[in-house]
Parts: sequence; structure tokens; C-alpha cells
Amino acid sequence: MLPVAGLAAGLLLVTVATTTIVGFRGATSPSGGGSTGMPDSATGATSAAASTAVAINPSRTVTPSKPPPVAAPARFITLGPGTKLPSGAQCAAWVREKSYPESKGANRSANQKTGHHLGANFFSSDEPRANSFMAPRVDGQFTGTTRQILRWAACKWGIDEDLVLAQAAIESWWQQGTLGDWTTDIARCAPGRGLGADGKPGQCPESFGILQNRYPYEQSAWPGIAYSTAMNADVAYAIRRTCFEGYERWLNTVERGREYAAGDAWGCIGRWFSGRWHTPASEEYVGRVRGYLDQRIWETQGFQQP
Repeated sequence: MLPVAGLAAGLLLVTVATTTIVGFRGATSPSGGGSTGMPDSATGATSAAASTAVAINPSRTVTPSKPPPVAAPARFITLGPGTKLPSGAQCAAWVREKSYPESKGANRSANQKTGHHLGANFFSSDEPRANSFMAPRVDGQFTGTTRQILRWAACKWGIDEDLVLAQAAIESWWQQGTLGDWTTDIARCAPGRGLGADGKPGQCPESFGILQNRYPYEQSAWPGIAYSTAMNADVAYAIRRTCFEGYERWLNTVERGREYAAGDAWGCIGRWFSGRWHTPASEEYVGRVRGYLDQRIWETQGFQQP
């Protein structure tokens, strides 16, 4: 703001220059199993045409008006590779604008627990941005009903919400307490969940929660993936986004049905199950997810367990 000399009728005349501001399931390594849009650069221009002379009262403080809040999307859709993703806080505000009754009463405790940050080098991807950008966004900081939590994860990671709802139904029927991928190898047991601790003599589960995140490949996400629904979903779709952005080039060094590339949503769904790219096992899993998506299984009467 540049002062303009002169007083007129007790008013100070100033010139205001305008400025334009302009995841096999959960595996993160070849043995197991976005770039963000950068802000536009700031530019400014001042000219006689762009400047506006205004008279203001020196005794008053002028407070710039705040921009109106961004309206919540009607539904969350897949955002292409390289798109700037909304923050967890923004997604929380949007999701809470629409309530859903709890359809899985057994999740109530886990739904009210938040998560934690990941350890360094969570991703063993050959793309550094997986650890420099994706991993630090994970925190599991949301509480709500089960559907709200899944919508929050979909929003935060730019994934179509119906795909998230369908995949979570395949993995656990939306039950955060689900245990899976049982093993007899004690080295693959999570802390406090040794052989026999969860009711199967001589075995322990490798996979936990609503998306069946697999502990041996997500160790720094423990214990949140087991006790917090939000943390479980947050980690799962961080891995999914990493795949979608094209950061998992190691998929082209192992068995695959085609060359791995960014932007293949269904390929990344299949990779979550098999740890491989468009293999027969991946495609079979994708077919099951598609089936639940077509049925909108989460809206059926038999799915409701309030």
C-alpha cells in the first residue's frame, strides 16, 4: 500500500495496488506385497489501471474480508496423479457436514481412537517422494462413524469413495477387529500378538483391521493399524496413493501382467492384494471388489450391524 500525499476533508487518500496470488495387502516392498501440484508462483502487478484510489478514515482499522469456505464435494472422486490433495483437516470438516448412522457397532471404540505418525523410511519405494511427501501426511487424526472414517480417507488421498467402501467390505466387512493372514512364523508376529495370543494355537495374524494392513510390511504403523480405524484406513490409502502416483517402479522388476504405470486405479487395487501388477491373483481380487461396488453392498440390509 503506497501513501499518497495530501489530506482532503480529514480523509487520507491512499493507493491500493492489487496483487494476484496467482498397497499383496499393505506390502511396501518388492519382497512383499504424487507428486503434488505445486502452488502457482506468486506474481504481482501494479499499474495505473490496476490501482484503485480509496479514501479511508485514519482512525479506523480495515480488516480484509476472508474468502468464503470451500463447499464440500457431493462425493469424493479419484484425483489424477500430480493433483494437490486436500489436507486431513479440510477433509474432516467436509465429511462432518454429512452424518451417517453407525453400521458396524463393534467399531465404536476403535472409531474414537486416533493414530500416529509413521517412522522414517516407511516406504521402500524407489521414488523418494513416497517418504518425503506421502508418509508425513499419515496421522490417523479423525474420529467418526465407520462410513465417515472411510470417506475421510478417500478424501484425504484422492480416491473414489465408493471404491474405498467396496474394498473395505471385501477386506473385513468393515470390521476393524478383523484378523487375517495367519502365520506360524514368530518373526512375523506383531508386538504383543505372539503365537497363540489371538486364539489360534501356534499361530499369529499378520493382517489387522478394516483394510487388513499387514504388519510385517508396515511395522512403524504399529500399533495404530490395529487399534484405530482411522489409522488403518489412512495408512492403507497412503500406500494406494503411492502406487497411483507411479512411485512403485519396483513393480516392473517382478512378475506382472503388464508394465506398471501411474494412474491405474484398478491396478493399484489388485496390487494391494497380491503385491504384483495385473497378475491373475490381482485380477481375481479386482473382480470381487467390482462385484461389491456394483451391488453397493454397504447399503444392503444384510450389511448393517449397528
